Amino acid sequence: MNSITIGMDLGDKTNFVCIVGDRGTILLSKFIDNNVESIRKFFRKYKRTTVAIEAGTHSPWMSRLLSSMGCNVLVGNPRKLRAIWESDCKTDQRDAEMLARIARFDPNLLYPIQHKGEQVQADLALLHSRDLLVRTRSSQINHVRGIVKSFGERLPSCSTECFHKKAISHIPQQLQLGLGPVLILIAQLNKQIKALDKEIESISSERYPETELLRRVKGVGPITALAFVLTVEDPGRFGKSRQIGPYLGLTPRRDQSGETDKQLRITKAGSPFLRKLLINSAQYILGPFGEDCNLQRFGLRLASRGGKNARRKAVVAVGRKLAILLHRLWKYGEIYDPVYKRNVLSRRKAA
Repeated sequence: MNSITIGMDLGDKTNFVCIVGDRGTILLSKFIDNNVESIRKFFRKYKRTTVAIEAGTHSPWMSRLLSSMGCNVLVGNPRKLRAIWESDCKTDQRDAEMLARIARFDPNLLYPIQHKGEQVQADLALLHSRDLLVRTRSSQINHVRGIVKSFGERLPSCSTECFHKKAISHIPQQLQLGLGPVLILIAQLNKQIKALDKEIESISSERYPETELLRRVKGVGPITALAFVLTVEDPGRFGKSRQIGPYLGLTPRRDQSGETDKQLRITKAGSPFLRKLLINSAQYILGPFGEDCNLQRFGLRLASRGGKNARRKAVVAVGRKLAILLHRLWKYGEIYDPVYKRNVLSRRKAA
C-alpha cells in the first residue's frame, strides 16, 4: 500500500477520495460519508498509506482518527495551496486529486501543519467561547448606549460588570420595555464570563503551571498566558525563540526582486486569536499603566521616530518581542527581569 497516495477533499457531509498509483494513474475516485464509521470502513485496507487532506473544520478529528489507524497523514496549509483554491476549475474531485499528486511528488509543498491534541483543542475552545461572550456583551452595551443617545440622553461611564445595574435608572421610560431584556442578558453574560474566568484559572494551575512564568510579565494576564501555551503547545518545536514571530504572523511579508524591496504589512499567519491578545498586551505595555521595562523602552523608541504609522508599528514590534520573550521564559524556565540589560550592565560595572 506504500506505492499509492490518497488525497481527500473534506466536506461537511461527504468527502471525495482520490487514490493515485505509483505511476500517477488514478486508481479510485469516489465519495464517502463524513462520519467515523464510514472513514474506518474505507481506510481499514489502506493502513500505512500516505493520506493528504486540507486543514479545515473536520481536519483535526479526521487526522487523529487516520493516524490511529496507522496512516501517514499530511494536513496541508490552505494558505499555501494556491494551486487548489485559485484554480479556474475547482471541484471536489480535482481538489482531492491535486492533494494526492502534490503529496506524491513532494509532501513539503503542502506546507503540512500539525494539529493539536484533543485536550488542548478543548481547552482552546474554552478561551474562544469566552472571547465570543465578551464580544457579544460589548455589542449589546454599545446597542443600549446608541439607542439612548438617539433619544437625547446619555448613560454614565462605568465598568462593563456593573453596566446593567447603573444603566437601568438612566434609561428613558419609553425605552424601558425595549432595552430591559437586553440588560437582563448582559447580566447573564457577566455571570457566564466570570464562571469561565474561574475555570481558566483552575485549568491553568492544574494542567499548565508554566503559565505562571509568563504571567510575571506585566500586561500578560491568564487569558494571554494560557492561549500562548495552548497555541505553541511545545516550546521545543522552535530551535530559536525568534522563530515564534513568523509562526504567529508578526513579521513583515517580503516582496524583493532585484534592487526592489518593498515594505509590506505583517503576514498575519498562524492564530489570529493569539495575535490579537499579544497586540492587546503590547498596547498595555506602551500605555500609561505599563511598567518601566525593556519592552516599553524599545516600543517608545520606535514610536518616537515620528510618522503617522510609527505608533502602530511600535505596537506590532512590541507584540513580536513579547512573543519571543514568553517563548524564552517558557523554554528555559527563566525568571522574568523587566530591565534585564540595565541590571547586567550594573553587575558588570560593580565587578
